[in-house]
Amino acid sequence: MIAIGSDHGGFELKQEIMAHLKKRGLEYRDFGTYTPDSCDYPVYGRAVAQAVASGEYERGILICGTGIGISITANKTPGIRAALCTDCFSAEATRLHNDANILALGGRVVGPGLALKIVDTFLDTPFSGDERHIRRISMIEE
Repeated sequence: MIAIGSDHGGFELKQEIMAHLKKRGLEYRDFGTYTPDSCDYPVYGRAVAQAVASGEYERGILICGTGIGISITANKTPGIRAALCTDCFSAEATRLHNDANILALGGRVVGPGLALKIVDTFLDTPFSGDERHIRRISMIEE
């Protein structure tokens, strides 16, 4: 199950991603925002991060205007490895090497076509499990 959230800057892209997830038959929960009205991204970044960190949700997707603020917020939660991705290579690498559990996107940075490809890459790429990557993740979490 996927936890998804956005602020007003990512609201429209979130709607497109949720429709895409539904089309793929993937279950998700929308943690808000539920309108395009101005709001505070830390509220939604924290809610999704806590849901993923608790183990209730396997992965998360967060969207704000640039993806920067919401990813910084998510990364404050222990156990979260949120990665801001603007291309498919980064989405694949962060899953393979970092076992990232939250994808962050900028709703004002990437268009919907590319964003959906990034989402698919992030969700479909498994963690490599290589010892060197496990060691590095442990170093990050110390």
